[in-house]
Amino acid sequence: MLILGLHNGYHDASACLFDEYRLVAAVSLERLTRRKGDGRGLVPEAAIDEVLAIAGATRADVDAVAGSRSAWPVDHYRHLRGARWLEKQARILLDRRKPKDMTSELRRAGLTDAGAIFDGAAFLAASGFAKARGFHFYNHHLAHALPTLFYTEWPEAILYTADGRGDNVHASARDFDGARIETLWGDDAWLLPEPRADSLGLLYGYCTQALGYRINRHEGKLTGLAAFGETVLHDAMAAHFSVDAEGRVDSDFGTAAALGAFVREIAAEARPADVAASVQRTLETFILESLRRVLARRPRRHLGLAGGVFANVRLNRRIAEELDVEEIFVFPPMGDEGLPVGGVLDFLLRRDGLPRWLGRRRRLDDVYLGRDYTGAIDAELGRRAEFRKVSGEPVADAARRLAAGEIGAIYTGRMEFGPRALGARSILASPADADVNRDLNKRLDRTDFMPFAPVIAETRAAEVFEIGRASAYAARFMTVTCGVRPAWRDRIPAVVHVDFSARPQVIRRESNPLYADILAGFERESGLPVLVNTSFNVHEEPIVNRPEECAQALADGRIDFVVTTEGVWRRA
Repeated sequence: MLILGLHNGYHDASACLFDEYRLVAAVSLERLTRRKGDGRGLVPEAAIDEVLAIAGATRADVDAVAGSRSAWPVDHYRHLRGARWLEKQARILLDRRKPKDMTSELRRAGLTDAGAIFDGAAFLAASGFAKARGFHFYNHHLAHALPTLFYTEWPEAILYTADGRGDNVHASARDFDGARIETLWGDDAWLLPEPRADSLGLLYGYCTQALGYRINRHEGKLTGLAAFGETVLHDAMAAHFSVDAEGRVDSDFGTAAALGAFVREIAAEARPADVAASVQRTLETFILESLRRVLARRPRRHLGLAGGVFANVRLNRRIAEELDVEEIFVFPPMGDEGLPVGGVLDFLLRRDGLPRWLGRRRRLDDVYLGRDYTGAIDAELGRRAEFRKVSGEPVADAARRLAAGEIGAIYTGRMEFGPRALGARSILASPADADVNRDLNKRLDRTDFMPFAPVIAETRAAEVFEIGRASAYAARFMTVTCGVRPAWRDRIPAVVHVDFSARPQVIRRESNPLYADILAGFERESGLPVLVNTSFNVHEEPIVNRPEECAQALADGRIDFVVTTEGVWRRA
């Protein structure tokens, strides 16, 4: 059975495809349209067709569809009356359709059942899903939560989600006791009341905006900048927030607009680094207190984390190191792009029941879920006169060049799903020279405050980094920071932040042999078991996907060479 998952987001739209419980493909719309964070509230048609093409299927092969309660075409809403119905007909007649936000329409209708106001069967028929007989709308935060349990073997856990707001909820907590999943707070009971203004994710987003960056895109810049500032605004921020006995975060702001106005006012006279340090401390303080209170009421040894808030790797480190848990897992596509995966898992859970669903769980080996261009990349580079293949020994030659100070890109296998480059579309460099950060940022038009991330083999990780049992699984997907051991700080300065932390990716060879072998070859050349890994993209562009995008980066001098499974390529 093929099940398609969709998120028609206003940002980070995406699609995925499951064959029963096997995740076959997943793609963010931005990788195809080349618009960073693309969404616009439209059905992600390109992402749908891409995941189907990867699987060798068509829309006619899809058996069921799971969709988020985001924006949907006006054509298929069936609750509109009076002037709103007339507007709908006029827009259809004039072909000036615009999507309508499902959550807003449910609140207007006083309903929580999306199927009561949206004709899913009509949408499936109009979209070419002739075989599909099921259309399932999923809860936003439940879809964030379920992958954090499914991709583990935990006997019990707390599943905790937090973001700006989804389905009128900014956070949720669920308890898994081995036999059932119980929502503690943050379910559909919160869908219909007036929107709350207690989102720590929104606080962080408004601070990002106040410093001149893009909300829902540049929050990571504040995470890096925070290490350079003082928490002088923390008390002012914290005075407006509280945590109740059940762990729910609340605030005294009446509306999101009031929260935004407060942030703009206090940020106006402060140094950017101090704004960043203050909001980082506020986020950590209240999320940690919320988790402590949840765990006090429901003691569990495992924590599943998802939602955009947990893209914050410094927060994740404190959770792993300070809470009394055995392991945390942050679902790698932790933001809204990961929702379709949880949506399909929710469909399967409802169809099969929890015992069977639990029996199909497994750990993630990787998130290489996009299209595989291995057979096309060398052909693309080879057909262009400005490039030449300088070696047919990709591992040895790439390792030598990296050790000599060149900057290269690896292009191999299937593209990564989620915000992190994890060795399929990554830029590589030696970590021995701190100046590589300045050089590489200039080449990529970046102005980031964080050092680049390191990649290291699993067998060497504990020697270089302070990775404990609680964070080891998360570190495989670069979703947590940790300390760098003193003996290594001066040897790999390009990946060490001012607070002596790093955000490592820990790899196993079986997941990506070319990547692992280049890393091992670099250690033989340099004595260093670490390489710089940063995403293969320039500022404000999505990570490279198609071969021609890789070729353009090489032509533009963003990198010195490209390494593929067949060899090393340079400009002629």
